[in-house]
Amino acid sequence: MLRLWVLLLLLLNGVYFAWGQGWLMVYGFGPTTQREPQRLARQIQPEAVRTISEREAAQTLHAEQSAAPAKPKLCLLTPVLDEKQAQAVRAVLLPSWPTTSWTLEAATQTERWLVYMGKYTNPAELDKKRSQLDDIKIAYETLPNISPLAPGLSLGVFETQAKATTALATLVQRGVRTAKVLQERPALQGLRLRLPALDDSLLAQLPPVRAALGEQALAPCPAE
Repeated sequence: MLRLWVLLLLLLNGVYFAWGQGWLMVYGFGPTTQREPQRLARQIQPEAVRTISEREAAQTLHAEQSAAPAKPKLCLLTPVLDEKQAQAVRAVLLPSWPTTSWTLEAATQTERWLVYMGKYTNPAELDKKRSQLDDIKIAYETLPNISPLAPGLSLGVFETQAKATTALATLVQRGVRTAKVLQERPALQGLRLRLPALDDSLLAQLPPVRAALGEQALAPCPAE
């Protein structure tokens, strides 16, 4: 009996040795080999893989970033500036801004007239006047706080004093009693600042320009 077990053990060892050496591969039995050519057969597009230097990797990354769509640049424009305002803006722009990044263009500002109600001394008085205009169905706009005429109401904006006066006469017939014609701004020959292509670096330099402009706000350029 012992002899039988010894023979069986020798037989099993022999089969395992033959399996490990791959002698049974012809019968479909054998370990998975990590040697060539089986490993190469499992590769996916090995011809697409190549070793590159660190410099080549940096150049490739730069090329990919350059090929990416560029972020749209912002164009900003001011209202018409007088000579004093233009000089203040030049003093900020000349030392640090590229000469191609800004222009001061000759421009004309037309006069503007309002049919105006105000100034009101407190919010309650302003609200009362709004309510009265709503009752007689008169359209109006509340002037923004940055306006020197605020708090007040505009019942219309006109290019000439004559047009504003005509509009006021019509409003009086509809029940308006305390409105008046007022010039909001005079005609002006001056300069307009244009910043045609602001990128992130120039936007970071914008606060001193805004400070030099004072109340003259920068607004998006009109579509051309």
